[in-house]
Amino acid sequence: MTRILLPLFVVIPLGAAFLNSLIGKRIKGFSDVLSAIATCALACISIYSVFIFKDTGLIVYKVGGWIPPMGIAMVMDGLTVFMLVTVNLVAFLISIYSISYMEKYTEKWIFYCLFLLMVAGMNGVIISGDLFNLYVFLEIAAIASYALVAFGTEHEELEAAFKYAVMGTVASSFILLGIAFLYSVTSTLNMADMSLEIAKGGSPRIIMLVSVFFLMGFGLKSALVPFHAWLPDAHPSAPAPISAMLSGVLIKSLGIYAIARVFFNVLGTSPQVLSALMILGVLSLIIGGCLALGQWDFKRLLAYSSISQIGYVMLGIGLGTPLGIMGGLFHLFNHSIFKSLLFLNSGAVEYATGTRDLQKMGGLREKMPVTSSTSLIGSMSIAGIPPFNGFWSKLIIIAACVQAHHFAYAVWAVLISLLTLAYFMKVQRYAFFGELKERLSHIKECPFFMKFSMISLAVLCLAGGLLLLPGVFDSFLGAASDAVLAGKDYANVVFVAIR
Repeated sequence: MTRILLPLFVVIPLGAAFLNSLIGKRIKGFSDVLSAIATCALACISIYSVFIFKDTGLIVYKVGGWIPPMGIAMVMDGLTVFMLVTVNLVAFLISIYSISYMEKYTEKWIFYCLFLLMVAGMNGVIISGDLFNLYVFLEIAAIASYALVAFGTEHEELEAAFKYAVMGTVASSFILLGIAFLYSVTSTLNMADMSLEIAKGGSPRIIMLVSVFFLMGFGLKSALVPFHAWLPDAHPSAPAPISAMLSGVLIKSLGIYAIARVFFNVLGTSPQVLSALMILGVLSLIIGGCLALGQWDFKRLLAYSSISQIGYVMLGIGLGTPLGIMGGLFHLFNHSIFKSLLFLNSGAVEYATGTRDLQKMGGLREKMPVTSSTSLIGSMSIAGIPPFNGFWSKLIIIAACVQAHHFAYAVWAVLISLLTLAYFMKVQRYAFFGELKERLSHIKECPFFMKFSMISLAVLCLAGGLLLLPGVFDSFLGAASDAVLAGKDYANVVFVAIR
């Protein structure tokens, strides 16, 4: 029975999207309710899967009853559970936020259809045990996100969506080429079987070429420097709930998760690959942080900040040590929480004031106390101020750099954290503190559903450090780290579970 849970992560959002397309246009409010129920169900099942995995270990679902590697497999290990909780928890809170926020847009039912398709694609990427199906689900999520970036249909949105679609297509082409070359060498698409074939030692040059293709493809999806050009336009242009989904979970499930799964569990890591991941991580955190400092557009500042924070995640994973991987994954989860919160804050501010320009704001804490307080919590979290969740994950990454004798990387991580504090203090100073401008004297706090999501995410920022408690750590964060550290032993565990 536990195996039946796996396809539900794709079936529920796909089914909800289909029902939305049939009924959502005809019954007002149907899309809001159905999307909230579907994402709530996904969040509950993903949390329940943590306990199932703790009791049963790795689970394999054989699609259609065909035994892998001939058939398609869905796999749930520690990393899968970790990512499912991250994606679906954020998706649920953003769905609730959208009930009020998307009222200012027409055709909400179309928004929810695309939103649910994007969730289905992300979940499919995470549970797929087959490299080609990972690609198919990746494309479902990506194409839905292209349309959602353009949802406002203004010039800015359409231009950003076009740039995003072009860059995304280039990334997908690299990934598909890499899969084709791997299939030519291994004659299989099942990731576990592919890992066993590669372990036999054939065609090292092809494997190196495939590694480069995957690094470029998934690097584009995760917006690592120098593959980041699409993100600063796409994320600010999208509606706030979609900006939160893109920065919060999409770039992680389509990019970071895929890099961790493919390089650690399928291709196998080498010192050269780990060095490349660390260098890309450090470049991203430095360049993203410096570019964010000069921004006055609230959402564009957050977009460049995402590039910087993804650099921390990649630096931790690239270290390849138990402490580094744990820190990288922990920061991935924390960033999903506080960056989603900050994008929802920016949406609430734009919803009330009609502007994203920090220089046109000021004194908003008088009129928007909930948005102001939750934004301060999000800012402290992303800057790594104790006791908020971002402090613990950054501390672990810095300690891992020191432990691995990468002292320069540790220094950069500390300096960019201070820089992050500087530009988020700028946000607080110009948006929420100071004198309330006369033209903003009529504004009021955002509606209930938007406040509910922001408060919930703020509470998670405060409680994030609890994930390091022994009982919680072992079954959630520790299990995810172990799955990555297992390396190519992933293949043996999968085939044991199949038998």
